Amino acid sequence: MADSVNVISAMSRKPELLATLFIDHLLYERRLSPLTGDSYARDIRALFSHVSELNLQQLQASDIRQVIAKLHGKGLSGRSLSRMLSTWRSFYDYLIRDHHYQLNPCIGLRVPKSPQKLPSALSPDEAKQLLAFPSDSCLLARDSAMFELFYSSGLRLAELAQLKPVDISVDEGTVRVWGKGGKVRIVPVGDYALKALATWLKQRALIIRPGETALFLSQHGKAISARTISYRLKWRARLQGIHQNVHPHMLRHSFASHVLQSSGDLRAVQEMLGHAHITSTQVYTHLDFQHLTKIYDLAHPRAKKRS
Repeated sequence: MADSVNVISAMSRKPELLATLFIDHLLYERRLSPLTGDSYARDIRALFSHVSELNLQQLQASDIRQVIAKLHGKGLSGRSLSRMLSTWRSFYDYLIRDHHYQLNPCIGLRVPKSPQKLPSALSPDEAKQLLAFPSDSCLLARDSAMFELFYSSGLRLAELAQLKPVDISVDEGTVRVWGKGGKVRIVPVGDYALKALATWLKQRALIIRPGETALFLSQHGKAISARTISYRLKWRARLQGIHQNVHPHMLRHSFASHVLQSSGDLRAVQEMLGHAHITSTQVYTHLDFQHLTKIYDLAHPRAKKRS
């Protein structure tokens, strides 16, 4: 018994080790994505950088409030602080469950609110402009398939990067997506994306390395990284004359906004995006309202004074 207590006491003096064990728990037990694990790790490092002189077991709610106040003073938004606090709360829940900690100092704390920032989305014409490029080479065929699938099915970057050919059902026109927390959902795929995928699969067969299972490959026949996907999208957007910071999540936002504008079915959009809570999807109703107000301002004779 004494040995066990000594081990726990020793570990309590090594917060970095506890953080590593927590991240391993997220990746290998809860099966969260590596990108999510990296995000959790950054948030925990931010906590450590402000409380390095204290033992984790000694932290009180007042200490956490001071950290939040310092980060807010440095300009971090309420949304970023809320994410960090959620990470710290989960970290302490893990420490209580697996390492005999007694107190979670993050329980009941709130962060300063900041104005809600609506996600950026392309217009339907801009989306069409982005995707209007030839697929007459191996890499262009791959890029066309990736970006069409992003926009067609509203995928997250990590979800697209880990797809395999078996996840695509051409006959049913669907893609099987492994989302956050290992949750699986089936999402429709449009005709343009299916055609682009068919073209890419022919090219993929020519460059794939033995044993590789990823759907999207680099020019060397290995799985393409999420970073490379983001870079290729930004590069393509510039070539297509789109003067916005186009990133993978913008195509996801565009998908959600355009489907909602056409259908008005918030629950269906929630299912396709893989949101656990409808509140995460409701932000797109604000985008839809912006779209409607623009139409109103242009069309209604008494909406605004014309210059």
